[in-house]
Amino acid sequence: MPKINRYVDIDTVEKEAKKDYIDRHSPFIHCEDSAQKENPFAVTVKVGNEYTHPDDLDHYIKSVSLFNGATLLGEANFPAGLLGGQGAKGHLEVTFNVVPTGSKLNLTSHAYCTKHGIWESTPVEVTVEG
Repeated sequence: MPKINRYVDIDTVEKEAKKDYIDRHSPFIHCEDSAQKENPFAVTVKVGNEYTHPDDLDHYIKSVSLFNGATLLGEANFPAGLLGGQGAKGHLEVTFNVVPTGSKLNLTSHAYCTKHGIWESTPVEVTVEG
């Protein structure tokens, strides 16, 4: 099983290089705090918050996955060069439209960097109404 890296609050990290490394690989979930049962609900995952990730042929974000607990809700795969290639940097972003069926969503996301492995987001809990 591959190692899964997790985001840590970069305000607690002393070295700028370490902040850059952690932040630019970590996926961040952006969505509302509540959703309506059985209605499409937009969940956006952005890789990197303050720092951008490079987009080289041998070092890029290959995929982003969204989970509700242990259940895979969606996955997006990306080719090298999507953000411009040849050392270009950017924030890869994808929006998943999910249809909630339970009473809550326990969302996490994984981003896969071809050079530095799998990175996991901070969990986000969403209340499902109706």
